[in-house]
Amino acid sequence: MNPRRPNPLRSRCPGLLATALLALFAFAGAGEAQTIGAGSGVRFGVSFGGISTVGLSVEFFDEHRSIDITAGTWSFRDLSLSVVGKQYFGGAAARPFVGAGLWLVTAFPKDERVGLAAVLTAPVGVDWQVQGRHALGAALNVNRALAVRRTDPEDDLPLNKRLVPLPQVYYRVSR
Repeated sequence: MNPRRPNPLRSRCPGLLATALLALFAFAGAGEAQTIGAGSGVRFGVSFGGISTVGLSVEFFDEHRSIDITAGTWSFRDLSLSVVGKQYFGGAAARPFVGAGLWLVTAFPKDERVGLAAVLTAPVGVDWQVQGRHALGAALNVNRALAVRRTDPEDDLPLNKRLVPLPQVYYRVSR
């Protein structure tokens, strides 16, 4: 993942997100639910933004806490994996949450060495139980780099220690 090269998917990202949200609303159907705050269970989903342009997730929850594992990619030449613990608040259909976890990124560029990064991530967002087993959510993932191995071996710039916010939307379905 080279920040100096423009990412062609980023320019299409707003249109992809709008299309995905419309499809999710159309897909939301009735069904008996096992939702967060109502025992324990598993949710599967797809996300846009956050740790990747597109990602697949599995979330294991027990009452108001969960472990969220997401794998995704920015440009299909990299792999992102995050493991985040979350705490949900309240009992309404729309529930705020906070979390903390680790995001690992591996980049496989052509003609360069493999790049690696470890990032601390802290999502803050809301999860909305749309209907039955279906949920939509939005989060702002606040990230801070912990370690990096750049793809260019001669790039010895110091690690950027800024907080980097990345927005995310997702769809989840309870099993």
